[in-house]
Amino acid sequence: MQALQYRTIGAAPELVTVPDPEPGPGQVLLRVTAAGVCHSDIAVMSWPASEFPYRLPLTLGHEGAGTIAALGEGVTGFSVGDSVAVYGPWGCGACPPCAAGKENYCLRATELGIFPPGLGAPGAIAEYLIVDNARHLEPLDGPDPVRTVPLTDAGLTPYHAVKRSLPKLVPGSTAVVIGAGGLGHVAIQLLRAVSPARVIAMDVNAEKLELARTVGAHEVVASDDKAAARVRDLTGGRGATAVFDFVGAAPTTATAAACVAMEGDVTIVGIGGGTVPVGFGALPFEVTVTAPYWGSRGELREVLDLARAGSIDVHVETFSMAEAPLAYERLHAGKINGRAVILPNG
Repeated sequence: MQALQYRTIGAAPELVTVPDPEPGPGQVLLRVTAAGVCHSDIAVMSWPASEFPYRLPLTLGHEGAGTIAALGEGVTGFSVGDSVAVYGPWGCGACPPCAAGKENYCLRATELGIFPPGLGAPGAIAEYLIVDNARHLEPLDGPDPVRTVPLTDAGLTPYHAVKRSLPKLVPGSTAVVIGAGGLGHVAIQLLRAVSPARVIAMDVNAEKLELARTVGAHEVVASDDKAAARVRDLTGGRGATAVFDFVGAAPTTATAAACVAMEGDVTIVGIGGGTVPVGFGALPFEVTVTAPYWGSRGELREVLDLARAGSIDVHVETFSMAEAPLAYERLHAGKINGRAVILPNG
């Protein structure tokens, strides 16, 4: 089969031919319909050899959807031909967080050598994908897999972040979304769907600001050194109830800290290396700062239900397997408006 692999530290990913996988006991083989491309892949490929945590070659792609091609011994609850989405942050399934469906916070994954597909385990940008356990599959039941596959990360991650702040996002509140790209444009829709908050979107790119407005942002603001002051102006000096930073670089985390209100939330989702200082006087009183990771299995189901209800719609650009390296080039150059999706089987 064809697969897109990161093979050499510092080099671009390569399209290669590898043996077709076969499912072992308890595993499921998917014929991949669609696989998402994510900025975190670019971050992984930027790590030096001394910090690289995975074995090479690594088949990329941690957002996956497909049809079941074969079931390993002992697998029940699914049939060959079922259309499914893959829950990515695999865990041990037995520790307290996993028992609650929060495999994104598995206590034993590192110890047991359990990795998500595309982030340690072979990923979804391939014609076939091995899923380690059927509990990591969610039936699609109708939605288009191509438009749905980004929801396994670009939908689940912002939903998990937004859900934490919902008790504060009451009528009259304001939510700021920094970065209106792959995750941010979904976060705007989620905020509009599940909260009454006024949504202000920020980005450095005019096209992405227009996308933000199209998907429901009440206001759009250029993400520059004056952005926090504009948020203060738009909120009558109070600041934002919740700020969701989907970039996470030093300039954006500084903006997040500067525009949050007292008792507000700053949620850093992006992995750009920025930080927020915490301490008396560093932030408005009783601000909560958090850096979440992905989301739970139950939350993925909720996100898919929101998609079925028409509350969220991911803007996608599709690429063939031959074009998969180009998708990463365009993403790295900031030229993807929404989410890039690879179609491994045409």
